[in-house]
Amino acid sequence: MKNYLKGFIWMSCCFALVCSCSHAPHLTDDADKTGRLSLKNENSINFLLLGDWGRSGSFYQKNVANQMRVAADKRPVDFVFSMGDNFYPAGVSSTDDEGWRESFEDVYSFKSLNVPWYSVFGNHDYGGSIQAQLDYGKINQRWATKERYYSFEKLIPGSTQKVLFIFIDTNPFDPTLNHRSHSDLAMQDTAAQKKWMQQVLSSSTANWKIMIGHHPLFSTGARKAQFPSVRNSLLPLITKYHVNAYFSGHEHDLEYQKPDGPTHYFVNGAGSAVRPLQSNESYTRFAASDPGFMSVQLMHDTMHLQIINYRGRQLFSTSIAQ
Repeated sequence: MKNYLKGFIWMSCCFALVCSCSHAPHLTDDADKTGRLSLKNENSINFLLLGDWGRSGSFYQKNVANQMRVAADKRPVDFVFSMGDNFYPAGVSSTDDEGWRESFEDVYSFKSLNVPWYSVFGNHDYGGSIQAQLDYGKINQRWATKERYYSFEKLIPGSTQKVLFIFIDTNPFDPTLNHRSHSDLAMQDTAAQKKWMQQVLSSSTANWKIMIGHHPLFSTGARKAQFPSVRNSLLPLITKYHVNAYFSGHEHDLEYQKPDGPTHYFVNGAGSAVRPLQSNESYTRFAASDPGFMSVQLMHDTMHLQIINYRGRQLFSTSIAQ
């Protein structure tokens, strides 16, 4: 454990920025001179994403939260998505656990972040009570997560088009996790979840399909060799039903991967502590070992995405057409 903590301290001080594209921000047409997207477009859905964050405000968690506030003050958001590992080191034990106050309420206390938070669960969350995280919305309505996997559709303002958001639990698909030490993980039915995913994806008429899970399918991070089982389980469905974007955490960095196929893959596990990156893959468009988050503006025909670090610097941006 001492070596683990020393490693995090070292990594927090020595960020390894690796980028397969230009380091200069790519500015979209509706960006201001700082590279930030302009105020809320009435014809867009806006949201922030982060993962692997719950460390009682330490390891730059508060710094990232403050920059999320800055982004949401400038361009109001409809909700926040969390890619899991919401509470370190081992989830929460109950709805009264101090982690709720120390890692969530006291850190993301800003008015502009007082919007619904939709989350998936990470391996560290499974070290505690998942049921407590499912029940916490009864105490604080901002915590909108009530199922292990779930979905909802939303009409994109100013259009007749919809977006499907689908949240999955990737942990049961990861054979490297110790099911004995992760609460009730062994009881989860992967076949039932895949059947549910297929039903939701096949029946949706949404123009955009965005999926959120904890484990990456493609990565250039320190754990990239661990994901073949998760990828082999989920990639056929994601490809078959033309999911536009898949957002994940688990890797403590910020990435954009674009392998062959219809889907754009984003890794966002840098809500607090970070780790050094491995070498880039041929499909790596961007990767940085820097605490931060992602900001998305979704319109009927385009998704604008920004990657912003804990200092408020835009590291990368891109626009994805429908």
